[in-house]
Amino acid sequence: MNTNAFALRHIGPNENDQNLMLEALGLNSIDQLIYETIPDDIRLKKKLNLEEPMTEHEYLLHIHDLSKKNKARKTYIGLGYHPTVMPAVIQRNILENPGWYTAYTPYQAEIAQGRLEALLNFQTMVTDLTGMEIANASLLDESTAAAEAMGLLFAVRGRAQKKAGVNQFFVSENILPQTLSVLQTRATPIGIELVVGNEKDFDFSETFFGAILQYPGRDGQITNIEAFIKKANAANIKVAVAADILSLVKLEAPGKFGADVVVGTTQRFGIPMGYGGPHAAFFATKEAYKRDIPGRIIGVTKDLNGNRALRMALQTREQHIKRDKATSNICTAQVLLAVMAGMYAVYHGPKGLQFIANKIHNKASKLVEALASLGYNQVNTSFFDTLQIKTKAKKVKKVATEKRVNLCYPDKNTVTVSVNETTSIRDINYLISIFAEAANKETIVIDSITEANNIDASVKRITPFLTEPIFNSYHSETELMRYIKQLERKDLSLNHSMISLGSCTMKLNAASEMLPLSWFKWGNIHPFAPLKQAKGYLEVLKSLEDQLTEITGFAATSLQPNSGAQGEFAGLMVIKAYHESRGDYHRNICLIPSSAHGTNPASAVMAGMKVVVTKSTDEGNIDVNDLREKAELHKDNLAALMVTYPSTHGVYESAIKEITKIIHDNGGQVYMDGANMNAQVGLTNPGNIGADVCHLNLHKTFAIPHGGGGPGVGPICVAKQLVPFLPGNPVKKVGGDKAITAISAAPYGSALACLISYGYIKMLGAEGLTEATKIAILNANYMKKRLEGSFDTLYSGERGRAAHEMIVDCRPFKAKGIEVSDIAKRLMDYGFHAPTVSFPVAGTLMIEPTESESKAEIDRFCDALISIKKEIDAVTIEDNNNVLKNAPHTLEMVTDDKWLLPYSREKAAFPLDYVKDNKFWPSVRRVDDAYGDRNLICTCAPIEDFVEA
Repeated sequence: MNTNAFALRHIGPNENDQNLMLEALGLNSIDQLIYETIPDDIRLKKKLNLEEPMTEHEYLLHIHDLSKKNKARKTYIGLGYHPTVMPAVIQRNILENPGWYTAYTPYQAEIAQGRLEALLNFQTMVTDLTGMEIANASLLDESTAAAEAMGLLFAVRGRAQKKAGVNQFFVSENILPQTLSVLQTRATPIGIELVVGNEKDFDFSETFFGAILQYPGRDGQITNIEAFIKKANAANIKVAVAADILSLVKLEAPGKFGADVVVGTTQRFGIPMGYGGPHAAFFATKEAYKRDIPGRIIGVTKDLNGNRALRMALQTREQHIKRDKATSNICTAQVLLAVMAGMYAVYHGPKGLQFIANKIHNKASKLVEALASLGYNQVNTSFFDTLQIKTKAKKVKKVATEKRVNLCYPDKNTVTVSVNETTSIRDINYLISIFAEAANKETIVIDSITEANNIDASVKRITPFLTEPIFNSYHSETELMRYIKQLERKDLSLNHSMISLGSCTMKLNAASEMLPLSWFKWGNIHPFAPLKQAKGYLEVLKSLEDQLTEITGFAATSLQPNSGAQGEFAGLMVIKAYHESRGDYHRNICLIPSSAHGTNPASAVMAGMKVVVTKSTDEGNIDVNDLREKAELHKDNLAALMVTYPSTHGVYESAIKEITKIIHDNGGQVYMDGANMNAQVGLTNPGNIGADVCHLNLHKTFAIPHGGGGPGVGPICVAKQLVPFLPGNPVKKVGGDKAITAISAAPYGSALACLISYGYIKMLGAEGLTEATKIAILNANYMKKRLEGSFDTLYSGERGRAAHEMIVDCRPFKAKGIEVSDIAKRLMDYGFHAPTVSFPVAGTLMIEPTESESKAEIDRFCDALISIKKEIDAVTIEDNNNVLKNAPHTLEMVTDDKWLLPYSREKAAFPLDYVKDNKFWPSVRRVDDAYGDRNLICTCAPIEDFVEA
């Protein structure tokens, strides 16, 4: 046993278990299984060209050495990113806790009540501070949230505006530069015309449907947004506000001024800068727009006993229902970061947040006084934390650089300084000394900070916030630690049992991959810091790009997209730019198989393409004849095919090379959805198959934790002809020579999370990565074999094998009155999270065991499903009071004095012996989804409810 090999620790089945599994499959070797599973013509002929794998110890020394190349300078750049103080109780008990970071999206609400409550806290925090009626449970970053706001306002135009073709959207020139770039990317494909200008000069013409303001502006000036919003509303123009959430502690809520949407980032609430992410964005709006709000909303409902319960409301996987009619392609969030930001508000409460905000404002104000004494002209008349100084920037920059301080230099005559939570009196004096030296004057030393008020009375906050008990109860570390643990105990995560979700790849997130995320020199680098201060990051990110390029068989990679949905959109926009560079502006047809992920058609529409659906065969494969017919029919306008490989049905389609050739022959490009890359790494790749671009879900194949629904990272890898068009950034040079405008806010998206995938690849190496793919296929086929006789598998390859996942058919059980959802809920009683329910085929379970689950755990899961099948066999269509329909069974039920059910308590709670050793209790009974949608409540109960109680 080679204890140095990371692959040994990552891969679940040991050599003996692998032999037993192969024996059960009637095979002599795993290579025989791979031969029977993957078409030979797409197999790689040589192994991946990657460095030799490191041991975990070697990797941690390596990543520590790289961290030293990052220079965590004192940073006052601002532009939406600020140094913060993460409370240690949150770092240790959430960020570093697998009970939180290995959880899956809360689709199974009964075993996700903990993170659902944490997200409800987040939504309440956002609605309180923004003054809006409804908020979602986070978006990806401020810039993409602003783009979603623009899209929502465009979608909810009045009938007359739509009829008149009103399509202009006003953008304040004081918007963050990265937000403007993302707005440009998103506006053009859907026919929105951006008009950038000064809000003071805006004429409120009827040609505009919406506007967006920055509050405070990028330069720190706080404008009177109330006057603008009133005039806009009078002209039937809806207004979005991009707000700094910490400033809203002192500034009046935009909702009180009549804003229609308020967006921003919660990074300032204790989340490290991490060279750009991941950070949870917020999105709040009016309840009238609840059906159009992107992403996920956490809502209050009740369970079968009438007790309060939480669940995802309205938007749950809406792309898979609405497809090309979806309001957004966003199907994920930044849950782990939202939980942390929400806990920051719980820990500090309203008084703590006021203390922090006052401290920042008072120090900024004191700095203004000192600079005025030195003769500097600070022009912001109303500000929170950011000063705008008119001077020769070059002179200040020279001194600041020598003194290792990062300031912002928007132009040659302006310097801006953004004071933050970490800024001390000593830091203020150091800043003063920089400006004094630049002015050739003696410095001024301050020894105390006094109360100040440099916020105009018209925008000063008078509305109370965070009055709910949850934000006024847990201010000691002991109390918050216990509250966090209380919530964690309500959630089933990978630290309890396997989560076999098809298409979601819930594999091991190794501790050695995760540890560096807490290190100071990785967390405290601003995304717009000088490149020489981020040499460690640049080395990791360049290496990760090269690793992913090699693995996919392409020519280059962009790490900028910070979710799979963003990756889809980015890939299509790069294809669009390629066609346009050749004069083919008319190519706008996107072929999408009927079995594709619902985000595919939603992304195509966002990219300005028209979706044409192609048929699937009875075997679940793409109907090649139908595809050829439609490709030829639309050959003059064909832009792309979106294809998932292996297919969404868990099959390696043998005709894939023929399929890609058909598209190329008809002038299109092939986009491959990388959701199933876990079944390709080291054995085949998108380049070899004939694709031109793919996105990768680093939170699936490459071990970034799902974190209860995010962070995700969705980089794109492209063939040679598409390299020039990889996305850029307006502040830092990234991307191709003919780069499209930004996809995400930060140049490298969620750079901090990329450390995880870098470590995963670095420690596994070529052989380990290939072995992981083989074992993923072995585990799936072993599970398929074990379930034979109890469940039918819908689709298989030509030799009867599954890929890394499979679909089992639960529709025949309807004859007994049993739905697939009953099986999902009953699995909770056995201590398991259900596989993917009713996707891509209604009434089925899509199962993916991954390579990191052991044979013993797979056997336990199979035992549970086989036991459930026996329970199904025992019921009749007339019998609704059975163990499946009543599942899940809670501790409250089982310990109640009365037990009136027609089966034993033991059968309800301990159906198999292994459950007794490690029982997980669902905290609520089955939730009532319909009640929650009819009576939408998505914030914590107001304090009046507790007073009355």
